[in-house]
Amino acid sequence: MAGIVNYISESYNELKNHVTWTSWPEAQRLTILVAVFSIIFSLAVWGVDSLFSSVIEQYFEWIKS
Repeated sequence: MAGIVNYISESYNELKNHVTWTSWPEAQRLTILVAVFSIIFSLAVWGVDSLFSSVIEQYFEWIKS
């Protein structure tokens, strides 16, 4: 149990005294950048999925006829 308490204490000390945090404006800018790229990527995946779905649907329609 003492090992866990020591680990938590050292982790807290490391985060408080030795980690360089980004500034608040930079963190906001990077968060917006990640959100925009996530939306763009999800739209691209949706587009490819829709395209493949329609291609497969047309293929099965062609096979049935």
